[in-house]
Amino acid sequence: MHEELENFERNHVRDLVEPPPNRRPIGTKWVFKNKRGEDGMVVRNKARLPGVSSKEGIDYEETFAPVARLEAIRILLAFAASKGFKLQQMDVKSAFPNGFIEEEVYVRQPPGFESARFPDRMYKLRKALYGPKQAPRAWYARLKSFCSSPGL
Repeated sequence: MHEELENFERNHVRDLVEPPPNRRPIGTKWVFKNKRGEDGMVVRNKARLPGVSSKEGIDYEETFAPVARLEAIRILLAFAASKGFKLQQMDVKSAFPNGFIEEEVYVRQPPGFESARFPDRMYKLRKALYGPKQAPRAWYARLKSFCSSPGL
């Protein structure tokens, strides 16, 4: 849990602010998962803090993010095999909190990690969390921007 919150601080994901009038924050809850190695043994325990219960038209507008169709993946694999290309896969650690969101989204402080000085404040998101509907779109926009930047 501490690692997840430190990642938010490092990536400037959110700001602790006074609650704006007539604005209800979306909730958060801790989600735990065991990451297993190739042998099936637990390698690491992971904790995520997704935002939950966002409302269309209030917390987000657009949610579309492109997804590769199975046919496109098959064509890529066949082409790579025919040309003898070597393909690699990568994982981006904490991908969604790297995507900038355009909407004003407020979330409650994480359960068990409320600020002692400001218990009534909420977080205004600068970047996406796991959970909100616009997170995949925000991550795709950031990835697209990076991949199409000059000098890459």
